Formats: sequence, structure tokens, C-alpha cells
Amino acid sequence: MVVGVIGWDIQVYDAQSLKEKRAVVKSLKERLKSRLNVSVAETGHQDLWQRAELTACVVATDRRGAEAILDRADRMVEGEALGRIIDSYRVFY
Repeated sequence: MVVGVIGWDIQVYDAQSLKEKRAVVKSLKERLKSRLNVSVAETGHQDLWQRAELTACVVATDRRGAEAILDRADRMVEGEALGRIIDSYRVFY
């Protein structure tokens, strides 16, 4: 069993309030959860309007399976039109 964790530091474009930022973050979290069956949480920058930190976690039978799911998650976040990735990381246990 392998646990894969990926995190993103994201700049949210055009958010003028925490409410607008949270709408973008919530939408992205729900898409990641429903399409990839990963656990996702906003883990940082909760008080900033145009920044968000998201972390996703997946449990797989082997590292290759975990990497494939995290690659898909990374592409999904990269494709987000309302923001861009500033930094990211991956960890496997």
C-alpha cells in the first residue's frame, strides 16, 4: 500500500473577496474528489483573497498507481482557468 500526497500553492485570479476565492477553491476541490476519488483540503492561505494552498491524498496498491492519479490531479489543477500554480510538491509513504 502506498499513500501519495500532492500539494499546490495557487494564485487565484480576479478574486476580490474571500467569498469569490472560496467559490473557485470549492469548485476545484469538488472536481478533484468526484473525478479522481482523492481526499482534498484547503490547507493554507485561508485568509488571503488571491492565494490558496490545496493538498490532495490518495491511497493505492503501488507507487505507479498513486503517481498516475496524482499526475491526473496535477493536470486538472494546471488546467484551472481561474488560477495558476505557483509551487507544488509530492510525497509518497
